[in-house]
Amino acid sequence: MTYENLDAKLINALLGDGRASLRSLAEELDVSVTTVSNHLRDLEDQGVIEGYTPRVNYDALGYDVTAIVQLKVEGSALPEITDRLREQKQMVSVYEVTGDYDIIAVGKFTDTDGMNNQIKALLTDEDIRESNTSVVLNAVVENQQFDLDVDE
Repeated sequence: MTYENLDAKLINALLGDGRASLRSLAEELDVSVTTVSNHLRDLEDQGVIEGYTPRVNYDALGYDVTAIVQLKVEGSALPEITDRLREQKQMVSVYEVTGDYDIIAVGKFTDTDGMNNQIKALLTDEDIRESNTSVVLNAVVENQQFDLDVDE
């Protein structure tokens, strides 16, 4: 098994169970615990694995309103606006994009009033020229991770 192939298999195993022990990963991959430990450390050092966090179902916690906010921004204000969006705890994704808009942000809210208030506060910024907000009716796939290709 190549180094890269082992890394891909290790990542796939962790995607299946992020709480797996080194021993169970070693057994599944048919390598030593030390090998798994060394590869994990390397993947963490390289920034491939950024951490081990729970996958939270925000809908189950009452954050069942998802809004997609598209913004046209004055060019020089782009970093300032993206920083403001990043600091808002309910914005789960912020992207600088090409196309008709400059920024797309995705937020999770408990109700449309909370969403409306946060978006209105954002729109008081004079550097935002235009906005378009869509409310998600049905999240078909969300925060989906995918297994890496592995040579067999």
